[in-house]
Amino acid sequence: MEEQAMQPYRVWAHAAFAPEALAELAPIADVQAGSAHDAGWLAAAASFDALILDGVTLIDGATLDQIGPRVRVLARTGIGVDRIDLAAATERGVLVVNTPDGPTESTAQHAIALLLSLTKRVATSDRSLRAGQWQMPTPGLELLGATLGLVGLGRIGGRVAEIARALGMRVLAFDPYIAAGRAAALGVTPTASLEDLLASADVVSLHCPAIPETYRLIDAAALARMRPGSYLINVARGAVVDEDALVSALRDGHLAGAGLDVYESEPAAADHPLFSLPNTVCTPHIASYTTAGVLKMQVMACQQVALALRGERPTELVNPQVWGRHRVAGPQ
Repeated sequence: MEEQAMQPYRVWAHAAFAPEALAELAPIADVQAGSAHDAGWLAAAASFDALILDGVTLIDGATLDQIGPRVRVLARTGIGVDRIDLAAATERGVLVVNTPDGPTESTAQHAIALLLSLTKRVATSDRSLRAGQWQMPTPGLELLGATLGLVGLGRIGGRVAEIARALGMRVLAFDPYIAAGRAAALGVTPTASLEDLLASADVVSLHCPAIPETYRLIDAAALARMRPGSYLINVARGAVVDEDALVSALRDGHLAGAGLDVYESEPAAADHPLFSLPNTVCTPHIASYTTAGVLKMQVMACQQVALALRGERPTELVNPQVWGRHRVAGPQ
C-alpha cells in the first residue's frame, strides 16, 4: 500500500506541453498528451487525475459520468470555461481552473491587428493586389482622434485600451462588473449603457465572456445603434454576436467592416457567409496562439493542477463553492 501511495498522479493534456510547463508538475505527476478528437479518449480519461483541456472540448455532466470518479481537476488553457458545465463539475466535486492571465497580451494584440487591418484596408488591398488589381480602396480610418468602444474592461479589454490610447484613440468602455476606478486608472471613459457606447464609437471591440447575459448581446438592434460606417471587432466569443444580423449590417453598408476571430459554431463552416464578404477580416480563433501566449497558458495550467493535486487551493479556481467538498483521493 505504501508503494502504491508513492506512485505519481496522472495528468492528461490536450497537446504536447513545453518542458517549462511540465516542470511545474514534476515530480508529482506524469503528463500524457492526447486529443479529445481521438476515438475512445473518454475511456482513457478515466485513468487520469486531472485533465488539461483546450477551449473547444465540451465537458458536461454526462461526459463527467462517463469519465468516472478519478478525475478531480479540469484545467482550461485560457480564460473561457463556457464549454465546461460548472454546475455539473461542482455537483461531482470536480475542481475547475483556468489561466486568465495567460492569453492577455497576445489576444489584445490580435484585436488591435484586426482593427488596423480593417481601418487601414490592409486585407482588402492585399486581396485586390494578389488578384492583379492595382487600385485605390475606399479611404480608411485614421485612428488618431477616433473613438474605440470596449464592451468589457477586464484583463484583455484593459490591455487593448492601453494600446489604443498609445495610438491616439479616445477610449470608452461599458462594463457593469468592473471595480470602481478601473476605467479612470486606464484613462478610459465609462459609459452609462451599452447603447451609449454603441452610438458613440467609430470601432466597437468585444471583450466580454460568453454567459447567458451576453448571448447575442450584439443583435440586429445593437448593430443598428452603431454609427454608420463603423467597425466591429470580436476576439471574445462568437455567441456574443448574432451572426446573421452582422452579415446583413455588413452587406447593406451600415457597418464598414468587421474583424472576427471567434464564431458561434467552431470550427466554422467553410462556406460561412462572413468569409466571403469583402469587408471582413477573419481568423480561426488564433488570437492567443503565439509562442509566448501558448507557453504562458501551459505553464499556468500546470501550476494550477499542481496546487490542486498537492491539496492546496488553486489561485484560479473557477467554481470556488466546490472547495471543501471536492474529490481528494490519492494517486491510483
